[in-house]
Amino acid sequence: MVDGTLQTPGKVRLAVVSGLSGSGKSVALRTLEDLGFYCIDNLPVGLLPALADHALGHTAVRWPRLAVGIDARTASGDPEELPRAFSQLAERGLPPFVVFLDARDEVLLKRYSETRRRHPLGVRGTSLTGAIARERELLKPLRQIADVEIDTSELNVYQLRRRILDALGLSASGVSLLFESFAFRRGVPDEADFVFDARALQNPHWEPRLRPLSGRDVAIVEYFEARPEVGEFIDDVERFLRRWLPRFDPSERSYLTVAIGCTGGRHRSVYIVERLQERFRALGGEVLCFHRELA
Repeated sequence: MVDGTLQTPGKVRLAVVSGLSGSGKSVALRTLEDLGFYCIDNLPVGLLPALADHALGHTAVRWPRLAVGIDARTASGDPEELPRAFSQLAERGLPPFVVFLDARDEVLLKRYSETRRRHPLGVRGTSLTGAIARERELLKPLRQIADVEIDTSELNVYQLRRRILDALGLSASGVSLLFESFAFRRGVPDEADFVFDARALQNPHWEPRLRPLSGRDVAIVEYFEARPEVGEFIDDVERFLRRWLPRFDPSERSYLTVAIGCTGGRHRSVYIVERLQERFRALGGEVLCFHRELA
């Protein structure tokens, strides 16, 4: 394993994200997607060369940045498959940069206990501890050739995002911004630097046809766009941030988290975060968004 930054063969970049289930692969892929990567999760290793051919095309680059998630379910068990596929990618001028995520067993066990999700290798008669051990064994070949390995045991979501960006050489200069939506009933995010309360705005939760949707859906967007007070709220937050963010010294603070909360964390806060990250991305710099209750 060596440290490095993502190489740029021509105009295409390819990042491969792998690691233990529960170690943060979904967060890593969402981070790259926020930065313009075309992300594909759980792609079989044998399809990587075909994906490269499709991405490169014959005369022009179709996707300027690619990120692929690989886990134990997509490995064939052939120890030569990964080196062979990666060698074929290099021959095509698209050498992959591999990020491997890990966490201590007790942390993975706790995360699965909290989410109550089934482990992807969990089958009848197999304990969670056994599934994790089996997964470690299956992913050993990929771990051995990883460019960067990140232990996520003690990292929160934003810290992991930052580590991913640093590893791939994508961190921007100046103070980075994370806009995060959340539900007040689940508590304010510990990492929040600024917190804004959107519960004063009308809640689409009380309309049955809108209740199952989120602030990213067209019907919810139209609902809020028809209400001037929502735009005024966003304008006020933007004015506040544009006035005070320049006062932070990048040498002392590399990132700031702006949290927008509402009751359930699905409608108002999500919509507002989406609009704010659009506005601040247009100003330049590193801007990310994360929807805690939709993760």
